[in-house]
Amino acid sequence: MADDNNAPVFQIQRMYLKDLSLEQPNAPAILLEQAQPQVDIKLSLAAEPVAEGLFEVSVTATVTTTVQDKTLFLIEAKQAGIFEIRNLPQDQLEGILAIVCPQMIYPYLRAIVSDVCTRAGFPPVVLTEVNFQAMFEAQQQQLAANGQSNGEAMPN
Repeated sequence: MADDNNAPVFQIQRMYLKDLSLEQPNAPAILLEQAQPQVDIKLSLAAEPVAEGLFEVSVTATVTTTVQDKTLFLIEAKQAGIFEIRNLPQDQLEGILAIVCPQMIYPYLRAIVSDVCTRAGFPPVVLTEVNFQAMFEAQQQQLAANGQSNGEAMPN
């Protein structure tokens, strides 16, 4: 069989919930508050090699909900996937790890955050859609600007 060993490979090996935390540090007193809660959502991405041609990519959401400067609840969820990626040029690999993989992981993360809110007795927090390509391009522009200004690249 004449199989081309240099053909590009992209396969999902596994998707999994890597970490999940729910905190309600001011319960039960804060549950009696009538004020409208403020919701702050932060997203972060990480990608690291785990073996030859295998990468773990994770997307973490941190949802902090406060009422009058007191935490109502805090959810941190990290959804991850293991991807087999081989025989791609470095510039394409970076795009796959920063755009394609997170796009595949993110719907699972959205569902988990919404479900945890509901199970904790709160209305669901629905994470908005994210344009990972725009995030990647902005990061690349920032890295280029920082590299020109001080000769150093920013950490991930």
